[in-house]
Amino acid sequence: MPSIYRSPAWEKMAPRPGRDLVPPLLWSLSVFLSLPGPVWLQPSPPPQASPPTEPHPCHTCRGLVDSFNKGLERTIRDNFGGGNTAWEEEKLSKYKDSETRLVEVLESVCSKSDFECHRLLELSEELVESWWFHKQQEAPDLFQWLCSDSLKLCCPSGTFGPSCVPCPGGAERPCGGYGKCEGEGTRGGSGHCDCQAGYGGEACGQCGLGYFEAERNASHLVCSACFGPCARCSGPEESNCLQCKKGWALHHLKCVDIDECGTERASCGADQFCVNTEGSYECRDCAKACLGCMGAGPGRCKKCSPGYQQVGSKCLDVDECETEVCPGENEQCENIEGSYRCVCTQGYKQIEGVCVKEQIPESAGFFSEMTEDELVVLQQMFFGVIICALATLAAKGDLVFTAIFIGAVAAMTGYWLSERSDRVLEGFIKGR
Repeated sequence: MPSIYRSPAWEKMAPRPGRDLVPPLLWSLSVFLSLPGPVWLQPSPPPQASPPTEPHPCHTCRGLVDSFNKGLERTIRDNFGGGNTAWEEEKLSKYKDSETRLVEVLESVCSKSDFECHRLLELSEELVESWWFHKQQEAPDLFQWLCSDSLKLCCPSGTFGPSCVPCPGGAERPCGGYGKCEGEGTRGGSGHCDCQAGYGGEACGQCGLGYFEAERNASHLVCSACFGPCARCSGPEESNCLQCKKGWALHHLKCVDIDECGTERASCGADQFCVNTEGSYECRDCAKACLGCMGAGPGRCKKCSPGYQQVGSKCLDVDECETEVCPGENEQCENIEGSYRCVCTQGYKQIEGVCVKEQIPESAGFFSEMTEDELVVLQQMFFGVIICALATLAAKGDLVFTAIFIGAVAAMTGYWLSERSDRVLEGFIKGR
C-alpha cells in the first residue's frame, strides 16, 4: 500500500523553504531581531486601552466544530480527482473517509486572524484525527465528543461550571425561560440568572419591581407593568398600589408625590432654591441680585447681593454713578449690573491707568508725500508753463505758439504724473 504523508493543516498552507536554508535563516533572523534598532524604527507604545475580552474556550471550540462541519458539507461531492480514481478508492479507501478529505477540511477550518482557533486546533488535531478514523460511528456528534467529553471545555445546554451543574430553574428551562444563565453551556460562569425586564428572583420566577402577576400556572408566568409610581401592585390601576417608588408616598392605595421642598428633604446650596418635581426635586440658581433666595427672580431674595438694594419687595441694582466715584482726570462713571466701572471720556484713551488725549493724525494733502526731486520737477514745469504763456502773449495768440504751449504743458504734466501715478491714484482712492 502506498504510504501517505499526514501533514498538519498549517504546514500545507505555507510554502516550504529548502531544508538546508532553514537553520541559517532562523539564526540570521534571531540576530537581527536582537539588535537594538534606531529610534525611528522603535515601535511607539500603544495607547492605553482595556484589553479585548477573549472568548471562552467553549465558544472557540464550538466555532471550530461548526467550521469543520461546513467544510464537510463543502467537500461532500468531491473525490480524489486523480488519473486512476477507481484504484485510489480501492487501495486508499474512499474519499469520503479519507485522510485527504480531512486535511482539506482542516486547512480552512480557522481564519488566518483567529489565533484562538489555530491554538485550539493545534492542541486538538490528534483528537480530531482519532475521531475521524475511529470514533465517527459510535460518536457522530463531534462537538459533544471533542468539546464536552474529551477537552472538557463545554457543558450540555442548561448546565454550567466545572461539574456541569444545572442552572437555576433546572436544565430543561434554565432561569424559567425568562432570563439567561451566566456560563450556560460552558465549564465556567456563576450560574446567576440575568432576568428579562419585569422578572426577578433567583430563577426569574417572580415579577420584578414595578410589575405584577397578570397570569401564572405551573409552567407559565406573565408579568405586566404597574401604574407609573407603584413599586408593588395588585393590578394595573392607580388604586392597585401596594408599595411606592422612591419620592412617592402610599395614601389609600395610591402613590402621592412627596414635596421634598416643603418637607425639607431637599438638599440645595446656599445660593440655590428648590423646585419640586414628580418623584424628586431640582436645585436651581438664585438670581444674581440675591444672597440666598426662596424662588426665582429678584423678588424672592432672602438678602440682597452687594451692589443691590431693597426697593419694595425686590433687590434692584444700585446706580453707583450717582455719586462721584471716578476721581481720575478725564474719567467718567459707567454703571453696570451690580457694580460700576470708570472709563475715559470721549477723545481720551487709557494708557498705564491714565486717560490721555488721543492724537488724531492730520489729513495729508495731495502734495504731502512729494520727494525733493519731484518738487524740483514741479518747479521746472511751473517756470516752463510761465515762459510758454508769455511767448504766446507776445505772439498775439499765434496758433503756432499756442500749439507749442499746449504741447509743452501736456509733456511736462505727463512726465510729472508718470513719476507720481501710483501715489496720485492712491490719493484719489483715499480721497486725499
